[in-house]
Amino acid sequence: MAENEWLAIGMIVSFFLLTTIGVPVAIGIALSGFIFGFLGFGESLFNLLPHRIYGVVSNYTLMAIPLFVFMGVMLEKSKIAEELIEVVGYLAGGLKGGMALAIVVVGVVLGASTGIVGATVVTLGLLTLPVLVRRGYDKSLATGCICAAGTLGQIIPPSLVLILLADITGQSVGTLFAAAMVPGLALAALYCLYILGFAYARPASAPPIPLEERSSVTGAALAKKAVLVIGPPLALVATVLGTIIGGVAAPTEAASMGAFGSLLVALLNRRLTWPLLVAVLRGTTRITAMIFFILVAAQIFALAFRGLQGESLVHAMFEALPGGVNAGLLFMMLLLFILGFFLEWIEISYIALPLFFPYFAAANVDPVWLAILVAINLQTSFLTPPFGWALFFLKGVAPPDVTTLDIYKGVIPFILIQVVMLAILFAVPELSLWLPEVIGW
Repeated sequence: MAENEWLAIGMIVSFFLLTTIGVPVAIGIALSGFIFGFLGFGESLFNLLPHRIYGVVSNYTLMAIPLFVFMGVMLEKSKIAEELIEVVGYLAGGLKGGMALAIVVVGVVLGASTGIVGATVVTLGLLTLPVLVRRGYDKSLATGCICAAGTLGQIIPPSLVLILLADITGQSVGTLFAAAMVPGLALAALYCLYILGFAYARPASAPPIPLEERSSVTGAALAKKAVLVIGPPLALVATVLGTIIGGVAAPTEAASMGAFGSLLVALLNRRLTWPLLVAVLRGTTRITAMIFFILVAAQIFALAFRGLQGESLVHAMFEALPGGVNAGLLFMMLLLFILGFFLEWIEISYIALPLFFPYFAAANVDPVWLAILVAINLQTSFLTPPFGWALFFLKGVAPPDVTTLDIYKGVIPFILIQVVMLAILFAVPELSLWLPEVIGW
């Protein structure tokens, strides 16, 4: 093994060591890239760095990120989710497990509206977990349902994950949005089937809303409220996704429509105030700055790794695996799953994936199918004990009588559902490729 390849390995190891001892990810990745790149080539290696950084901050596709973040933060902070959950819960009527089904439905809507996993899990946890526990729901079912529904924003468009994957794979955002629609909705449907099965097997652990409470809301009043509460967010999502997938507007243009539309939705719900707008702008700035800081730092790491022949090392590693390309895919899925315990999806997307994707591109693996596999895999890692981020988010807002063990037990069935979904998509790539082909992407 050449000296530069040893430096490439040392760079990866040093990054994980820095992260382990508590150094912020963006600083750790930049520091390891600078040190080992300088050891290998001196300062000449970084002559291209200004051009790479300029490419990130001027990337037209990535300009959609702050706009989608604004849209998501506005809908989250304007308390739209609170009314959504109430209305969908009443619409479920006397169905056993109806409130849990409402959480999945709202998770789909919030995922399509915000794409911000932490915000969705915290919102669902604050609004629904105390209610579900008070109504007699099994704590494990309640916590597992909230965590799983909250992570749907990883795969349901307009997901920030899909926007970054589009940039990494060189595919259009509309193509990945279209490819993710069927697997994302199929995953939500599997969640609902599990909840119905659980409620049928243990009806006392997933009771319906009591008849007296349902009777207090007339059908006409419920229908009117459903239209007023569910209609605007769905119309906003349909407009944004429809214009992107249909090729009518570029992602950045559609994102600007979404940002403006979220203001209108908040206004229609009489929630738009100056303090709310200030809070939304602060939240959007903080999240966007964090994302772009990591993207810029990742350019340093990627430039050094490529200069140290790290890509050749990765190719050699995959080619040494018995079983060919399929074995390589399984190995990458397992590695990304493990990385999801320790790193955020942004770091994984811009650190690990650029190392692996060239190998699969050379092997003629469909990049759209591969991107959707990766997105679902990252969503699974968000749920997996003991380090799943969704578990930490929910524990932070859970009532004192809901233990960490309750949360761990609750997410296990949903993790198994995710693995089943991954296996189905692995065996049937057409599940993600069908819609883009029909649309003509």
